[in-house]
Amino acid sequence: MLQRFKPIKAICLRGLATYNFLKVETPVPKVYNVQLNRPEKRNALSMEMWHEITDCFTELSNNTDCRAIVLSGNGKLFCAGIDLSAFLQVIPKQPDPAHKSLYLLDLIKKLQSAFTSLEKCKKPVIAAIHNACVGGGVDLVTAADIRLISSDSFFQVKEVDLGIAADVGTLQRLPKILGNQSAVSEICLTARRVYADEVMRLGIASRVYTDKASLLDGALRLAKDIASKSPVAVQGTKANLVYSRNHSVEEGLHHVALWNSAMILGNDPVVAMTGGNDFDDPS
Repeated sequence: MLQRFKPIKAICLRGLATYNFLKVETPVPKVYNVQLNRPEKRNALSMEMWHEITDCFTELSNNTDCRAIVLSGNGKLFCAGIDLSAFLQVIPKQPDPAHKSLYLLDLIKKLQSAFTSLEKCKKPVIAAIHNACVGGGVDLVTAADIRLISSDSFFQVKEVDLGIAADVGTLQRLPKILGNQSAVSEICLTARRVYADEVMRLGIASRVYTDKASLLDGALRLAKDIASKSPVAVQGTKANLVYSRNHSVEEGLHHVALWNSAMILGNDPVVAMTGGNDFDDPS
């Protein structure tokens, strides 16, 4: 049996911010595990939690000790979606509908930016999803680079059952992930549950594990493997994958040519091509 990783956060988390609803640990050097940490609320996304996601992934993006991130949920499930009680409290009280609309426009853009922080994070983000991933949880993981699931997991784009359209990423990112507009439309228009076997068949996730423990172990091993490689190469690969997804092939080729015309002059290619793995952290 493979030995499971144990947290060593006392060594590696020195100097990082403290979060109320996120738990951050480093099970192995260079790998950070960010856990949604409202288990008593099924990891429902409160406003404070949303702000912490922005701050955490922005901080880790700029933390030279971090080379890969695993995103998981603490407790029985990954994420139950938006904390509706918390969001009802932030609806503006102004009588003028135009003022309310301006306020809500600004709020929605900030919430979108929070999840986009995973995509903008220079370090690869691996989402390890167990049990339920509902509503805002789906928005969140579609911004990750890699998605892994447990066999008891299911996804549910729940928003139409709440009388709204999903507005923080699912409708924009899921079509690009699946490459199947009919399947995306069906999932989003019916709000039905998509269970692990269909998640894998559709290509929403790349690996499935028997339970939460094996899922987290697999995610950490994958992150450790990525973290062992050149951070310049890994971050450059992520940046170009994200850029190319939203641009033409010609534009993507030009972008990576510009990127490598600078990065190939560094020391990492020499180290890698001679069989080494002693890569410096970018400063």
